[in-house]
Amino acid sequence: MDASVTLRRLSCGILILNAQQELLLCHVTGQDEWDLPKGGQHEGETPLQSALRETREETGLQLAADALLELGRFEYRAKKDLYLFATLMPRFDVTTLRCESHFSEWGTGQRLPEMDGYGWFGFEQVAGRCSAKMSTVLQQRLSLPQVLQRLRAQADELALAA
Repeated sequence: MDASVTLRRLSCGILILNAQQELLLCHVTGQDEWDLPKGGQHEGETPLQSALRETREETGLQLAADALLELGRFEYRAKKDLYLFATLMPRFDVTTLRCESHFSEWGTGQRLPEMDGYGWFGFEQVAGRCSAKMSTVLQQRLSLPQVLQRLRAQADELALAA
């Protein structure tokens, strides 16, 4: 493996899509931007374990590993890559989601949740909600309609096997 890739930090997350061509995004506390449930990989964790843990911590969702589609590693920032998975879920009420992970606000020390809001956004709305770098990954390096198509095919295969 290229040495420059091994020195890059890895942030692992899950794209949660629904049949209405919407993506679940989390509002980052204190920021204008929305993001995927994702975060840093702990020592000894696989990307899958990290993505599941971060999604649980930032949304409260307990997702099954076998329901995830592996999308792979993507260049993200100068010293950070993303490792992404995707899943298809029915559209649900986002007011049921809760962020369990907190940070201390600079200056006040107040403990705040990392994410303070959630929403379903149509694929065409992603660029206006996410950071430019995240939008590049979601709209240029990936095709959300194609990811949804792959998830539907995976669901069909699982239904036939049952």
